[in-house]
Amino acid sequence: MAGTKQAVSTGSEPQLACPVSPVVDIVFSRWTTPVLWALHTYGRQRFVELQRRVGAITPKVLTQRLRQLERDGLVVRTYYPEVPPRVEYEISELGLSLAPLFAHLTEWGTANLGRVEEARRAYDADPARA
Repeated sequence: MAGTKQAVSTGSEPQLACPVSPVVDIVFSRWTTPVLWALHTYGRQRFVELQRRVGAITPKVLTQRLRQLERDGLVVRTYYPEVPPRVEYEISELGLSLAPLFAHLTEWGTANLGRVEEARRAYDADPARA
């Protein structure tokens, strides 16, 4: 029935309490968003190019993140058996399907991050909170 809320279990599985949790776990871990953003914005890239674009990420962490994103189906890794070998990464169709989500989050941030900062300043300045 439209508009009817289903009962939500608050058991030990967080995805039952909040169906967004598994998505947040996949997409919003520490380095996932910058990696996906760089691949979406700049297209196919080699490891070193991607590392430069993402910023302060270490090679070890970037390797781990890329492997996890490949496992999740969000990134495609292509190996070229040349001398020297070449590997390129690109965002997959599944990864591209996240673009509207990122666009909405960007819009929200543009519209609201100033208000968040104001709220933080007010909270921090409140003598009752000291």
